[in-house]
Amino acid sequence: MRLRRAFVIVAALPIGLAGDAAWSAVPEQRAVLPLAWTTLARASITADPKRRELVLELPPVDLPAGAGHHVLQPPACLGEFPVNASIYAFHAELRDQDGRLLPADLLHHLNVMDPAERELFLPIARRILASGRETGEIRFPWPLFGARVHAGERIIANAMLHNPTPVSYRGVRVRLVLSYVPDGRPWPFFAVFPWQLDVAFPVGVKSFDLPPGHSERSYEGSPAVDGKIVVIGGHMHEYGRTIEFWDATLGKLLWHGEPAPAPRGEPSPVPLGRFYGLSGIGLPIMASHRYRVRVIYENPTGHTIAAGGMGVVGGLFIPRRGAVWPSAEPSNSLYQQDVRHFMGLTGGGMSGMEGMHGMGGMGGLDSHAHDHGSTP
Repeated sequence: MRLRRAFVIVAALPIGLAGDAAWSAVPEQRAVLPLAWTTLARASITADPKRRELVLELPPVDLPAGAGHHVLQPPACLGEFPVNASIYAFHAELRDQDGRLLPADLLHHLNVMDPAERELFLPIARRILASGRETGEIRFPWPLFGARVHAGERIIANAMLHNPTPVSYRGVRVRLVLSYVPDGRPWPFFAVFPWQLDVAFPVGVKSFDLPPGHSERSYEGSPAVDGKIVVIGGHMHEYGRTIEFWDATLGKLLWHGEPAPAPRGEPSPVPLGRFYGLSGIGLPIMASHRYRVRVIYENPTGHTIAAGGMGVVGGLFIPRRGAVWPSAEPSNSLYQQDVRHFMGLTGGGMSGMEGMHGMGGMGGLDSHAHDHGSTP
């Protein structure tokens, strides 16, 4: 699914909506990262002020012909943003040792998290964005929405590559190109955070074995702060029938998505829900309520499909004005389990996220064959 399908510039939005722009979280003091993390390999993040782009690049690896996921992968890397800015678009790309652009199909997924801040629904490291071979470019209307990054803010990135082609590639670099609005502009009006809620929370691999016939899975949680959802989307695997987002406290269905047609064996895109327009911005959610993601499958094959199920909703979120977005607690056991999984230290493969590409893109949903972390 494509975030760009949902984010068209709403030029007719009344200026009065700018009053809602005061909806922005006040961050707590950022967590102090464990000293051992400074020993991670480094991802470079360079700024091009003229193009207003940030380029994140992972260390190079070789991809032999016919290689699967077992080949040498880029290590989990620590990077640091060099500027204060608001991100409104991004895309992933691969370059070889000579700088030539490589086929997008070689990239299985790329994931980025901020280990110093927590997720909306869980006390784990906050996912910033994700990209996969199906993601393409993700773009929001920059006058309205932007995801803030800060100079000196540290992130951890991982990626998975494969090469089913008969051609070998040397010195392959995974790059993430982010378009930004520099600080000091009156726009974007709204600082947004990616979010997601997964039926396989809290940590670990997010895909599950799909039994034959009718089956359902769900998970409930409460957000860390009050706020408004401005975009919501969902991700399921083949045979998924519907995915839902409920206010479990009120017993009220807030949104449901049904898959659009897709080729056999491919994930079916779920149309995005947008809660912004001429009448206002956002679907309110409250920290005092519990919210549920629920996914329903109908598997007609007559047998269990290994890792055949997944169910996640996510998108973009605007915290209530003055809300204090909690920092991460690295001593929390759930946080530690999640970080180890994200970095591929638990034997379950690299972890991804569903927060930002696919639905909220900066929180996304295309790294579906592996864990999606916590996003449209």
